[in-house]
Amino acid sequence: LGGGGVSCVLQDGDVFEKAGVNVSVVFGLLSEEAARQMRSRGKSLKAKDGKLPFCAMGVSSVIHPKNPHVPTMHFNYRYFEIEEADGTKQWWFGGGTDLTPTYLNEEDAVHFHKTLKEACDKHDLKLYPKYKKWCDDYFYIEHRGERRGIGGIFFDDLNSPSKEEVFQFVKSCAKAVVPCYIPIVKRHCHDSFTAEEKLWQQLRRGRYVEFNLVYDRGTKFGLLTPGSRIESILISLPLTARWEYMHTPPESSKEAEILEVLRNPKDWVH
Repeated sequence: LGGGGVSCVLQDGDVFEKAGVNVSVVFGLLSEEAARQMRSRGKSLKAKDGKLPFCAMGVSSVIHPKNPHVPTMHFNYRYFEIEEADGTKQWWFGGGTDLTPTYLNEEDAVHFHKTLKEACDKHDLKLYPKYKKWCDDYFYIEHRGERRGIGGIFFDDLNSPSKEEVFQFVKSCAKAVVPCYIPIVKRHCHDSFTAEEKLWQQLRRGRYVEFNLVYDRGTKFGLLTPGSRIESILISLPLTARWEYMHTPPESSKEAEILEVLRNPKDWVH
C-alpha cells in the first residue's frame, strides 16, 4: 500500500468528547476481499493476473459531542479509481453527511436536511430525495431494525454525467457540512442534561459502534486492506459507549420518540 494520510483527533474537549478527521490518499493493489465486495455491488472488475491497481482519496470526519442534546455528525467524501486488465480505468465518487441525535429535536432535523437539500438542488432537484432515501437504507442496523440516525444524504458509485460535474456536486455537499451542523452545536452545547440523558446517549452510541463494525463499507474496506492504519479506520468509534441487557425505554418517553423515527424514517423538508 502506498500513499498515506493525516488523522487529527480531539479527545475530552469541552464540547466534543471525541472528534476525528481523516484525510487520505492511498494506492496499491485491491485485496481479493475488497474486490469481491465491489463486485457484489455490480462492478465488473477484470483483473490482470489477479491484480487490480487502485487509488482512493477522501476526507471523513465523525464528531461525538459531550452533551446528549448535541447530535453526533459524520461526513465522508471520496474518489476511487481502478485500473482493469485492458488498461481502462473505472472511477466513481461516493460519500454523504448524516446526523445521529440522542434525542429528537425537529427544528434541528429540519435545518440539517434543508441545508443538504439546498446543496443538492443546485445541481438537480431529483438528487436530494434519491440520496436521502439511500442514506436511510444504508445506515440501517438490520439486527436491530433501526437506522443509525435520522439520516441526511448518501451516495456511492457515482460516475455520471461527467467527472467534473460529479466533482462539483461533491464539493457542494462538502461545503454544506459546516452550515448544516455547527448551528445545531451552538444551539445546544450549553443545554443542561441529567445523568439519565447521558446514560441514553451511551446506549445509543452502542448502536453507532454496532453499525460501524458490522456494516460500514469504509470500515470494512479499511480493515481488509493490508498495511492500513487501524487506529485511523476506527477513529469513528466513540470514546465511551454502553450495552445494557434488554434495555427498553418507557412508552411515550423522549427516548421512545427517537426510536420511533429510527424505525420509521421521516420526510423532514416537505
